[in-house]
Amino acid sequence: MTPTRTRVACGVAALATAGLLASACSGSGQQAAPGDPAPTAVTIEISDAGCGPNPATVPTGPVNFAVTNAASAKVTEAEVQGGGKILGEKENITAGLDSSFSLRMEPGTYSVYCPGAAKDTWTFTVSGTGGTAPTAAADTSLAAATQGYHDYVVSETAQLQKATKTFTDAVRAGNVAAAEKAFAPARVHYESIEPVAESFGDLDPAIDARIDDVDDPTRWTGFHRIEKALWADGNLDGMTAIADKLDADVATLEDKAATNTYQPAELANGASDLLTEVSTSKVTGEEDRYSHTDLWDFAANIDGARKAFELLQPALAAKDPDLAQQLEARFTDVTQGLAKYRSGDGYQDYGAVTDTDKRSLADSVNALAEPLSQVAGKVV
Repeated sequence: MTPTRTRVACGVAALATAGLLASACSGSGQQAAPGDPAPTAVTIEISDAGCGPNPATVPTGPVNFAVTNAASAKVTEAEVQGGGKILGEKENITAGLDSSFSLRMEPGTYSVYCPGAAKDTWTFTVSGTGGTAPTAAADTSLAAATQGYHDYVVSETAQLQKATKTFTDAVRAGNVAAAEKAFAPARVHYESIEPVAESFGDLDPAIDARIDDVDDPTRWTGFHRIEKALWADGNLDGMTAIADKLDADVATLEDKAATNTYQPAELANGASDLLTEVSTSKVTGEEDRYSHTDLWDFAANIDGARKAFELLQPALAAKDPDLAQQLEARFTDVTQGLAKYRSGDGYQDYGAVTDTDKRSLADSVNALAEPLSQVAGKVV
């Protein structure tokens, strides 16, 4: 499998490098609500040798995957894959760290994947007996949530296609000023659906990889490759082919979005992991390092995570109204915090944001990501 671009799940190294001290790691909190049956517990111990799940067979229903790393410096990631996509994952679980995520597993055969291990793929089986099902009311609410998010992704990818075409037309015309103006408005439609970017497979790195995430710079494509040409190189020489490929990849993504399906825990896990990435690595300015349009991305990431939360909110409120209320308040806090950086139809240059303000922004996003990490365990 071709790895998708790296996402920071836990760690403080990036913030320490930038002089930012926001907390970067929080517990996943994936427990069942009081009175609900507990999820089946599965341990994934990642090591240089592999990542065999224990137990390797479970009944259908909610499953809590506890990912641990005792000593491996080589293997730091575990994914549960099925149906050609990543259903759940934890990355950057370095030696001595652990984390978890929850999923509702249907009968079938799945894979546990840990890139870099001697044996990197292991079979995980879900039997068709046992387990627990949501109540009829919860099942209806969660079905509406996943259908609503599907519709949201379809809408955003349609807008992404149009906005990207405006951007790439300027690139092909060699119009640097027009391309720079169109860059951030196009990317917001991609960043807004990033909570489920792992479901896009190889399209995610093709469209959105940073230079750090590619082994061969000559094969680097997507938005950030053109970003470098615009702001770092100051010309668009050789970018026509990159623009053409970006259009083709976005068109393929639009087609894929029409048939993609999601499960409730996938929305919750994706939103939580994305906000953790914002509060740890993106806040340093590494995402849009040439254009400094990072605040556009942050706002779109928050919007996408909030959409997932709002769709899951009815089911969450029925199980844990206090958590639902807390999350609503913290989403409001983050949105209001970003609002002060508005400038015209967009946002200020991130290069002008002080380290103190970056630290404050990281703190507020991390304060949101921590309780958001509890949602998957409530809705499986």
